Amino acid sequence: MAGVDEVGRGCLAGPVVAAAIILPPGFWWPAVDDSKKTDAVTREVLDPVLRSRAVSFAIAEASAVEIDDTDIARASLLAMRRALEALSPQPDVVLTDAFRVPGYLRPQVPMLQGDANSLSIAAASILAKVARDAMMDELGRRWPAYGFGNHKGYAVEEHRKALAHAGPCPQHRLTFHGVVAEKLIP
Repeated sequence: MAGVDEVGRGCLAGPVVAAAIILPPGFWWPAVDDSKKTDAVTREVLDPVLRSRAVSFAIAEASAVEIDDTDIARASLLAMRRALEALSPQPDVVLTDAFRVPGYLRPQVPMLQGDANSLSIAAASILAKVARDAMMDELGRRWPAYGFGNHKGYAVEEHRKALAHAGPCPQHRLTFHGVVAEKLIP
């Protein structure tokens, strides 16, 4: 059984990142919880534990351009499908956080609040969050004017001010409200 989840849907910049993980039977780790409920230090500690104990895991993304070309919902599902397809071995069944992943042909069980109610979905959310945060730190080094390392691309005041001053960079989601419009506001 695999769990899959994504992070970064609400950001103004960067990719949406998904992770899929197959945990061994009987695996349990007390601190594994939804990545939104887990602080950054705990996520960083759990990430190598999950990677080393997993039967298989994969991380995939959909870029800001892919998000703009489709929409955030489709791009999120695309990233999840890519992560699931990269698993080896393939799972017999997949637990998802509320949505079926189109184009993935294995049985799927959508769970409401899956990242809070499934250990494997929570583990996937942690892997995805740690991976995306590292990507945003790197993007912050490439485009320091935006402070990506501080806010990871979310629409915080620091980010909105940087957009108003410098306009969007190639990692911004141009179809998201506030990305281009911030530059136009006097």
